Amino acid sequence: MNNALHSVITGTGTYIPSEKITNNDFLNHEFYESCGKKLDKNNQDVIDKFFEITTITERRYVRQDQVASDIAFLAAEKAIEDAAIDPEELDYIIVAHNFGDVKHGSNRSDMVPALASRVKHSLQIKNPECITYDLPFGCPGWLQGIIQADYFIKSGDAKKILVIGTETISRVIDPHDRDSMIYADGAGATIMEASQEKNQGLLAHKTRSDTYKYSEMLKMGGSYNAQNGRADDLYLKMNGRKLYQYALETVPKAIKACLEKCGLDISVVKKVLIHQANGKMDDAILDRLYSLYDVETIPEHVMPMIISWTGNSSVATIPTLLDLIRKGKLVDHSFAKDDIVVFASVGAGMNINAAVYQF
Repeated sequence: MNNALHSVITGTGTYIPSEKITNNDFLNHEFYESCGKKLDKNNQDVIDKFFEITTITERRYVRQDQVASDIAFLAAEKAIEDAAIDPEELDYIIVAHNFGDVKHGSNRSDMVPALASRVKHSLQIKNPECITYDLPFGCPGWLQGIIQADYFIKSGDAKKILVIGTETISRVIDPHDRDSMIYADGAGATIMEASQEKNQGLLAHKTRSDTYKYSEMLKMGGSYNAQNGRADDLYLKMNGRKLYQYALETVPKAIKACLEKCGLDISVVKKVLIHQANGKMDDAILDRLYSLYDVETIPEHVMPMIISWTGNSSVATIPTLLDLIRKGKLVDHSFAKDDIVVFASVGAGMNINAAVYQF
């Protein structure tokens, strides 16, 4: 590898859908247990408990005429404009997602051609040496795309790469599963470029996959209401309790290992941008992380959170956070030159990754 090259973020963009779905919009839903028995609880109590666990009050869904590749393109346009580059100069377009394009009224995945190819087409890029591919890696997909982009750049194979996380989970959720209230839609895009400036860019990264025991903590399954839809319809299902414990045990260790790879202590970290999966879970992960360093008082504003109003949009949560902070749209949060920032995510696989970045 060419150690003189560093991977730096030069542009970001996001697409946050305009349709707000509040918790009260679920008051008329019929919720069922996984065994198929109708939930014997008042919906208001279900929603109140949900808010207590997740901190989510609303989430965003795409318009009926939009699919994941559409909103990926919209986020990409903003990132390209922000980086002030010619899209024809892109060497790679990497699109992280898990369900492809799913049209309104269906839960069927459409991934041929790849969403990255569709984005390239929408951007009207003619350059045949701009390589496109998709990355299904659970919620950590966007960050894994950043890690792959770093490898391409440091090897000298690429100078400019577009990495996108896009998802329309509202199209693959079971309306009779209370966990469906967690999920949302969105897209975030990032331009990575090669730089020879020292002490800047992606400093280290760490990835792990625990499939032996945990591969089915997030999976596709039938509706909890067997009378709902066709018998072969599949919806996103989650073992929330086990996932919570798994994330709490492993994510902090992955972040610590990543910091150790570049010889840094938690005390120098200015921001922790963690996948917006569950508000209380992310708080617990942060507490556990700092406890690994015997730090009792966590710095104020170190972990920005947007899940309360965006919901969990899977691969889009971290790039959305990144874009909002870079562009001064998140109160009490900003980046300054030389700031050390940690990215971390956990999701289906089960996959975990972390990265350390210096602005």
